[in-house]
Amino acid sequence: MRFAVATLGCKVNQYDSAMIESRLGARGLERCEFDQVADVYIVNTCTVTDRADAESLKLARRARRLNPQARVVMTGCLAQASPAVLAAAPEIDAVVGLGRPDDLERAALGEAGARVMVSNLRKDRAPIELGAVALAGHTRAFLKLQEGCDQFCSFCIVPTSRGTSRSVEPRRIFAALDSLAASGFREVILSGVHLGGYGGDLDPPVSLEALLEMVAERSPIGRVRISSLDPEELSDRIVEILSTSDKFCPHLHLPLQAGTDATLVRMRRRYDRAHYRGRVERIVAAMPSAAIGTDLIAGFPGETSRDFDDYFKFIEALPLAYFHVFPYSVRAGTTAAKLLGKVAAAEIKRRAGILRGLGEDKRRRFVERFRGSRLKVLLEERGADGRLKGYSRNYIRMLVEGPDTLANDEIEVVASRVEGVALAGQVAVARSGFAAGAGTF
Repeated sequence: MRFAVATLGCKVNQYDSAMIESRLGARGLERCEFDQVADVYIVNTCTVTDRADAESLKLARRARRLNPQARVVMTGCLAQASPAVLAAAPEIDAVVGLGRPDDLERAALGEAGARVMVSNLRKDRAPIELGAVALAGHTRAFLKLQEGCDQFCSFCIVPTSRGTSRSVEPRRIFAALDSLAASGFREVILSGVHLGGYGGDLDPPVSLEALLEMVAERSPIGRVRISSLDPEELSDRIVEILSTSDKFCPHLHLPLQAGTDATLVRMRRRYDRAHYRGRVERIVAAMPSAAIGTDLIAGFPGETSRDFDDYFKFIEALPLAYFHVFPYSVRAGTTAAKLLGKVAAAEIKRRAGILRGLGEDKRRRFVERFRGSRLKVLLEERGADGRLKGYSRNYIRMLVEGPDTLANDEIEVVASRVEGVALAGQVAVARSGFAAGAGTF
């Protein structure tokens, strides 16, 4: 029996899809690509925008065309938030919400007793399946520590689709880290839907600061990244832990979302521009080589031309390394969908393009800073051009000539030239686990 999984949306969904694949593989099913003929098609949906909803339904129709006799099962955020939308589609055999892995398995095998199986995740605290998603070259792994969100930003459907914030106990996290290290992984990305909410639901509660202190002392994996933290949750103590431990990579992602205080208020964000600037400056003071990334929304309701000009100038002045830019799109069921002052679609597109252009310029300038430097690079695999590729600790794409034996090894590289938004260089030291040296990042 063959199955295929299509994943829409964020890395958390990628994580969930990997758990689905692992479970079905353990039941003896054979995985294939989604464009191949399978007996079961699973669509792990996203519902961050109305466009994502449409794409999920499009994938269901594609699966039905590929094999009219196959089972088509929908899961993920859209299945959780709007099961009736999916249940109304004739192409779909089963709708399974989040936090119901046993039901999803039964639906895939044709053993489920119901067509729609969805819990209220604001009331029912579904457990988190702990595993890992292997990234490029099976060198880096993505580990989810937290699920759900209690923030209720006005543009976001995630608290509805993923439920209340819930966390993985430290003992389970460290058992997973030990397993990843034993499997040969050299880097792990600690993540969650709202990582800053980690630990408040545990008994007794465990703060994110306390967990990171334990990771600094206990992690068997020598390269650890944190996926994303809201700026108000990045405490001075967290910055101190990250900057003084050689386990953590100098790389932080701080979503800004908007560049004026008035827009941040409408978004229900919990900080202002001054606080955001202060957090960025604190990171740079503690870790001068750090890559700081952000998320930006263009054209949020009420954002005037003057607001956008102020927005642009604000982020232009910040020492950011890269942006993820999202044109605002109405998400039914959110407070923002009801706000006045909608920005025209063409103008939203124009503003998003301007922000992306600034982001590309910021990335190039960040990369250029490290030309001539010695960087610690985890090489992952050989690219199409024949060179090994990987990332420095401060999240710069690196291209290196060398033998296959260097793959899955952290080496020192002398960065000699810039190629687009990557650095090319030569091996300086090729050995695992060397101590941090001056001038290496």
